Amino acid sequence: MSSREVVVLSVGGVRFVTRASTLQQFPESRLARMVNDNDREFKLVNGEFFVDRDGALFSYIMDFLRTLQVSLPTDFSDYQRLQREAEFYGLYPLADLLSQEHLLKPRLEILEVRFSLQEMQAFFRIFGSCSTTIEALAEQITVFTGHQSGQGWNSPFPSQNPLVPLPLERPSHHDMVFPCGTEYSAGDQFVARYVSIKPDKRKLINGTNVLGLLLDTLLKDGFHLISTRTVASEEKVECYTFERMKRAAGLAIVVNQTPGSSGVAQARRSQVQKGK
Repeated sequence: MSSREVVVLSVGGVRFVTRASTLQQFPESRLARMVNDNDREFKLVNGEFFVDRDGALFSYIMDFLRTLQVSLPTDFSDYQRLQREAEFYGLYPLADLLSQEHLLKPRLEILEVRFSLQEMQAFFRIFGSCSTTIEALAEQITVFTGHQSGQGWNSPFPSQNPLVPLPLERPSHHDMVFPCGTEYSAGDQFVARYVSIKPDKRKLINGTNVLGLLLDTLLKDGFHLISTRTVASEEKVECYTFERMKRAAGLAIVVNQTPGSSGVAQARRSQVQKGK
């Protein structure tokens, strides 16, 4: 059996097809012994190994064996049952990671956008409970500045003069500040500040338009608008509050084969940052 390339398992009536080498990732596990015909509890029926366990939970076991990472849905709640399944199969490194439930659970993330409109200028300040989200958003937003003649707030297009990108103001790791619009410089000269938010390629000068694009960008990124309020009516400061469930950092197992270890996998934990 150890030389067979493809192995078929029927776990609780759910059929899985995988490579023998995948099941042998951890040579001390029962799945590895099953492939090597060293575990009699797993019965071979019509060329398939029959396993009287939970088939739905085994799909997460297979994902772990294929990727060596624990990646669970945001609404997953059966940590103890999955840990018990991992222990049954002898996958103790996985069971150890699942015991750290607090590291695997998704976290609620809050983001707040403050928008202030003053004459021909608009000012934005974005606060976030997750600094990595603010960092990623700062990479998407670019402010350009340039001089224009006789053009003000109502000019939607950049002038022919070259525009210079400006760095965003970062009061802390959890917030950013940037302006847009125009202000008088000298004579009929205006200082114009345009805002671009990737992947949109437009350079917008109207604060209301920038606000609309920013809110749309956040909604597409999985945030949900939960409240709007006026913070300071005299200064016309509006506040938009968003939330989303942020997937927790995935936990990974790194398997090292060392000389003299008789092929036994040695595992250590490391955290791997997942995507949104």
